[in-house]
Amino acid sequence: MVDRLEALLAHFSVTANVFQTGALCGISDLSDRGSCGHLHLVRSGEVGVSHGGAEVLRITQPSLLLYPQPMAHRFLTDPTRGADFVCAQLAFEGGANNPICAALPPFVCVPLAEIGGAQQVLTLLFEEAFEQRCGRRALLDRLFEVVLIQVLRHLMEKGETRAGMLSGLSHARLRNAIVAMHEGADREWTLDTLAERAGMSRSVFATQFRDTVGCTPGAYLQRWRVGLAQQALRQGRSLKLIAGEVGYGSEAALSRAFKAQCGLSPREWKQAQPSQAIRSPRPAPSPAAAAT
Repeated sequence: MVDRLEALLAHFSVTANVFQTGALCGISDLSDRGSCGHLHLVRSGEVGVSHGGAEVLRITQPSLLLYPQPMAHRFLTDPTRGADFVCAQLAFEGGANNPICAALPPFVCVPLAEIGGAQQVLTLLFEEAFEQRCGRRALLDRLFEVVLIQVLRHLMEKGETRAGMLSGLSHARLRNAIVAMHEGADREWTLDTLAERAGMSRSVFATQFRDTVGCTPGAYLQRWRVGLAQQALRQGRSLKLIAGEVGYGSEAALSRAFKAQCGLSPREWKQAQPSQAIRSPRPAPSPAAAAT
């Protein structure tokens, strides 16, 4: 079976930065400021989860809560007993344009017992979180990144993605064509060759792709290629070199596709980006998060 996540994670990384290990008691607020998402692990205790003042969930068993993009949320726990949390910020390379981040729902909650194959990692993560060992924080950051991969696996294998890229990657046949595009953006893909990769007829493939992913194969390929071009531009590479690597025969062809996708030329887009980073460092905890 093709590896549905390898090319995604190779091209568009995600880093975790742990900021909370221990009990949260009473009310704990996390803001939507900044560019980072959050991944929370509830080891024990009962937790009410609120969005915009309304309780959306009550957790009564060890669970994972994922916010891929910034979203204000509140945890309500018993003011005396509290609940044991381990929390990390998530920085997706490219921010909201990261294809993994963009494909995820705004909020995911999964009981830890349902995440297949994660028990050993979670056991080690909780041991490290509640002990004071050398290298503890660095190890926790890496373990959170592993847990995120396992959550992505879980969502795809359980069919809990209803639209978009992850839904396509969950499809037994479409995923072969999508992975082919991810791994070979420089190839001259046609509807016929993609349908052949999927083992489907041209017309059935086009219809299934649009209904499952939410766009045509051509639009998806353009979005993927432009995303790779944006990543390369952030790294300071020249448009001439980038064009061939992402399947366009010239700078002009890439520029046309780029503007059609983003509404800006590559030069305009690059000038609009923050000046500091080729690859963002591990983020510092936000004031609101640190306050928890």
